Amino acid sequence: MDNHLKGLLITALGVLFIVPDSLFIRLIDASAPTIAFWRGVTAGGFVLIGVLATMGLRGFADVAKTGWAGAIYVVLIGGTAPGFVLAITLTSVANVVFIIASMPVFAAIFSRIFLGEPISPRMIWTMAGVFIGLGVIAWGSGETHGASWQGDLIALAVSACYAGAMTAVRKVRATSMIPALPIAFLGASLLIWPFSDPGAAMPSQWPLILGHGAFITVATTLLTLGPRYIASAEVALLILLESVLAPLLVWWAIGEDPGPWAMLGGAVVIGVLFASNFWALRHRYRMRNVPQPRVGPPPET
Repeated sequence: MDNHLKGLLITALGVLFIVPDSLFIRLIDASAPTIAFWRGVTAGGFVLIGVLATMGLRGFADVAKTGWAGAIYVVLIGGTAPGFVLAITLTSVANVVFIIASMPVFAAIFSRIFLGEPISPRMIWTMAGVFIGLGVIAWGSGETHGASWQGDLIALAVSACYAGAMTAVRKVRATSMIPALPIAFLGASLLIWPFSDPGAAMPSQWPLILGHGAFITVATTLLTLGPRYIASAEVALLILLESVLAPLLVWWAIGEDPGPWAMLGGAVVIGVLFASNFWALRHRYRMRNVPQPRVGPPPET
């Protein structure tokens, strides 16, 4: 199996494992801080065991050498876990996943600010379309049952944090950042601990809590490994699957209707991002197949 196909399969599998995340949050009967605490402890603990078994302490030493870029990645990834849980508890699942799908827009902005990369005309049009879709979602939050603008704002902050983390990690592409995940998850849980009530949930709901952590562990590990082998446009297209499947899963499992405004705004966001990344992917393959000019002296006749 070549690296490209391997990257596609790993990333797609990671996306499928992240889809039930919001459903687990809905099913666990506990406060947002308690769910976020156990989410971080279980996922962080599982990843920690895997890192120690396969890499030992060397992996943590490598992450420590990444300096400020690695530290920013840990802080931002750590903040996304409780942020995602809080957003899900305050607004609809559809609103959250559609808003978080805007992450490539924030990544382009951060890359321009911090890495000096230009924003292409394609991304400018993409940003305009995505912001229109987000506006439609925000407009409908006041009219859709279970949705709220407070949760929408937190979801927007989570999207920005994910994008910031991905921007930071691009500075240290040669280093595997999987050992940074337990530091981020367990560190966030430690900060949340005083505001949570861990003992109230675990005795009666431990299968859901452990299952939630296991799914997050597999998803985050695969989504850290897979994108190393494929283009960013391919990653973005595959991740859009989560934005489509997660609301449908929650709707099917517990009857949470996304509402017409979320569906309309989400369709705009997903459609714009799909078209943008599909165009980028086609352009990439087209350029790859363009004959390259001959280097060196002409052949003898």
